Amino acid sequence: MSTIDIMVFLAYIIGIAVFGGSFFKNNKSSSSYTIGNNDIPGWVVTMSIFATFVSSISYLALPGNAFLSNWNAFAFSLSLPIASLIAVKFFVPLYRKINSPSAYTYMEQRFGPWARLYVSLCYLLTQLMRIGTILYLLALTLNAIAGWDIPAIIIITGVVVAIYSMLGGISAVLWTDAIQGIILIVGAIVCVVYILLNMPEGPSQVFNLATANDKFSLGSFSLSLTDSTFWVVLIYGIFINLQNYGIDQNYVQRYMASKSDKAAQRSALVGGLIYVPVSALFLFIGTALFAYYDSAANLPLELQDPSKSDRVFPYFIVNALPEGLSGLLVASIFAAGMSTISTSFNSSATVFLTDYYNKYFKSNATDKEGMKVLYISSAIISILGILIAIAMINVKSALDAWWGLASIFSGGMLGLFLLGVVSKSKNVKGAIIGTVAGILVIIWLSLSDILFGEGSLGSSFHTYLTIVFGTIVIFLVGFLISILFNRKDGETLTVDDNS
Repeated sequence: MSTIDIMVFLAYIIGIAVFGGSFFKNNKSSSSYTIGNNDIPGWVVTMSIFATFVSSISYLALPGNAFLSNWNAFAFSLSLPIASLIAVKFFVPLYRKINSPSAYTYMEQRFGPWARLYVSLCYLLTQLMRIGTILYLLALTLNAIAGWDIPAIIIITGVVVAIYSMLGGISAVLWTDAIQGIILIVGAIVCVVYILLNMPEGPSQVFNLATANDKFSLGSFSLSLTDSTFWVVLIYGIFINLQNYGIDQNYVQRYMASKSDKAAQRSALVGGLIYVPVSALFLFIGTALFAYYDSAANLPLELQDPSKSDRVFPYFIVNALPEGLSGLLVASIFAAGMSTISTSFNSSATVFLTDYYNKYFKSNATDKEGMKVLYISSAIISILGILIAIAMINVKSALDAWWGLASIFSGGMLGLFLLGVVSKSKNVKGAIIGTVAGILVIIWLSLSDILFGEGSLGSSFHTYLTIVFGTIVIFLVGFLISILFNRKDGETLTVDDNS
């Protein structure tokens, strides 16, 4: 990176930190820290929801996938309108009615304290790994571009995000998310324009080469459950995004930070829909890079390996873009990652205060005590996230193993939530048995190759379908057993006040 690039990048980092920290004066209570003061504009919440969707993973992985293959990943984006509409109609009004900073208060209302404890613990564990993973990926990217030390990048990035998210609370998170969302969109547009204007035969050459190589394909439309077909990715996207909108604390806090029910619904809908064209923009960058280089043979040998396709975009940034633009694009990648990390810091601290401290330690804590807990828990979470990121430098197999466990947890979370929303029964036995059954199915699908060898029934399904099958089993088993127990006990099914 040139001196100008470094200056642009550092200006972004310092500017975001100072801007986020300036919201310190708004945090007069634990409530203002977690859900704001009812003064955050709707467009800020909308852009924050969008920025939560986009991480540095998608900023690098989507161009890499399109460069290597086609637009099959866009089927995931096409699931968002479906999930957004369901969220607007059912999920947002539900959480606004409950009026709790925590997404998991609802779980206790439906199935008791065990459900709240289980789901919130799963959330905290997955957020820690999410923080560590993104910090690690950001460090890898900057190391490849600028050659800076990976542990140093992880520590500095983690500390900067922790400081402004702790000082500014949810207001800082939402406003910086909005700014970062704009930066990453601008960076992507600039990149596309530069590639199109620098094609030897003009912009049309990108479309000609892409069409000739079937790069705009959405994948196979067959009904196979083994391959990454259009339908498999679409269904997977629906379930993942229902999980995001329905049980993810990151999104629920944004519903609660909105000024009104209508504002929350509008932000949930528009914030999700913005991701559709932006993801298409990311995919187009990968397609344009394929045309720009004409073939992978023109890339350095280390980037011709298909497993390293995610590095193509950073390679282009540092080797092809002029001074200044490279710094802007690196800032865009960090914008995507930092917005996700700051959200995880704030939401995890909120869960710790609401679902643990106020529940099991001191229910009548003062605002001063609540703020102290939020600051301490945010600091602990940031330190743990940094340590996990540093551990990932050498322990990559542990990362793969953990994400297998994370998929197990997330499947249980979504299935239990859907059971609570749809079922009219409050039978705890049904919920517990359904959750256990679903988790066993997810474990079977996830570890089938290891336990039973290749070619077993479990290994015949695409990995994307693991959460789909697991969630369906939790819901169906829980629902049917609840009906069975209620009939056995002679109870009449009634609609729960909170369902």
